[in-house]
Amino acid sequence: MNTSYQKRLAAKILKCGPGRVRVSGDKDVGEALTRNDIRGLIKKNLITKKEKKGVSRVKANYIASQKKKGRRKGRGKASGTKFAKGPKKQSWMRTTRALRKLIKELRDGGQIDKDVSRKMYLRVKGGEFRNKKHMLSYLRDNKMIRGTKKGGGMDAKG
Repeated sequence: MNTSYQKRLAAKILKCGPGRVRVSGDKDVGEALTRNDIRGLIKKNLITKKEKKGVSRVKANYIASQKKKGRRKGRGKASGTKFAKGPKKQSWMRTTRALRKLIKELRDGGQIDKDVSRKMYLRVKGGEFRNKKHMLSYLRDNKMIRGTKKGGGMDAKG
């Protein structure tokens, strides 16, 4: 039996589209002609309203929790120019401070003298060294670094 009329009435009553109206027990529904008849069938659960389909937030919530922990934020996720996420100055400051600290530790530990530390300080300022390892290899190659003291201090290996 065709129940399109009953579906349309039920849709208006349930405040949804006819596509979301589910009809079971066609014989009883086919006999319903008035809105009151349809309301009675809705109460008996012969006519029901399908739940709306929603977009699941499970995956999005998982990704958000991972990002909160600091995951998924590597260079591959960076959009924009090379220095959009962090300015050049910031990276320069980070390396320079680390190198200057290393120079101070070497000088205080007696591995380099005052003249060498001054020369190295100026070379660091000029941006000659990429990182600590690079600077230590330069010191070793040019025999500017002395042997290490036992027990403590920064060793020459880096």
